Amino acid sequence: MSRYDALGLDRFLCRYRGMDVCPVNGVTLHIEGLFDFTAKSTDHDEITDAFRLRILVPDKFPRYIPLVDELDGRIPRWGAYHINPDGSLCLGSRLRLLATLASDPTLIGFAKNCLVPFLFAISRKLQQGGDFAFGELAHGSFGEIADYMNLFGLETVDQVKRTILYLGMKKRRAIDCRAHVGAVDGWVYAASIGELEDFGS
Repeated sequence: MSRYDALGLDRFLCRYRGMDVCPVNGVTLHIEGLFDFTAKSTDHDEITDAFRLRILVPDKFPRYIPLVDELDGRIPRWGAYHINPDGSLCLGSRLRLLATLASDPTLIGFAKNCLVPFLFAISRKLQQGGDFAFGELAHGSFGEIADYMNLFGLETVDQVKRTILYLGMKKRRAIDCRAHVGAVDGWVYAASIGELEDFGS
């Protein structure tokens, strides 16, 4: 199976027909074009919109998250619209995105579960104002720590630090450390960590 087959590139390009592969030096896959979507949630009405995007997919995807830029300047370049300092879209914390991707680690999975919800929230905010549709994190380390506490059911910053350390370890050593990471609901916590072991190491 080729790398592009594993990524589900053909399915992605078939679904998002305005997107196309661009030539690029190196191993990063460069996809660019008009990304159209229709989405709704239980609390918000359906929205159909399209943004011109550049998606740079690293060769180690899904362990590394694609970098996404909005090219027409529709999204204001400041923090309230979750734009990173380099101009890329802030889709969420890395571990949250990895956890989201775990169930479908393909480009379609990334688009459906990571990119479309963000663009839905952005489009709604641009059209109607107000807060993000699904809530939002504080920026920087504070927001990441809060998200990791929520993601893993942790209670302290120290537990977050030890969890991140655990995820960076090789599996054999990490198994010995699992019991010492945090005194939380062991089954839920272990399942959450287990989903990310292959992605995080």
